[in-house]
Amino acid sequence: MVDTTSPTDWRELHEFAAVDLTQSYILSWHVEAGALVIDIDVFLTAEHPFYEKPRPAEKVCIRPAFIEFPLCDDITVSDAASGSNVEVAESLGHGVIEGLRRHEDGRYEINGEFGTVFVAAERPLLRLKGP
Repeated sequence: MVDTTSPTDWRELHEFAAVDLTQSYILSWHVEAGALVIDIDVFLTAEHPFYEKPRPAEKVCIRPAFIEFPLCDDITVSDAASGSNVEVAESLGHGVIEGLRRHEDGRYEINGEFGTVFVAAERPLLRLKGP
């Protein structure tokens, strides 16, 4: 029997196919037009359509990107004071992502060096930055 109450790991979300979030690095967080936007250097695997073979001095394919959570209703940080979405996003630090999960109630949980962040929003979009 399948447990339908357990969170869905980012590896099972099609938005993050052919990337490795655990080797990606968050540079900043901000709210723009009601969406949470995370500025990130994302690790692309060889299966990703925009993967490029690393140069000799590089070991992996890292691309600048944004993870956007549209129609963001709420951003909360465990063990931190609350505030407006803009205030919470501006208070978040940078660092490596340790995990991202979608809960049954539609919230997303992102944890890493910056703490544990819960986001109530629509499904995320991964957008690579242009050249």
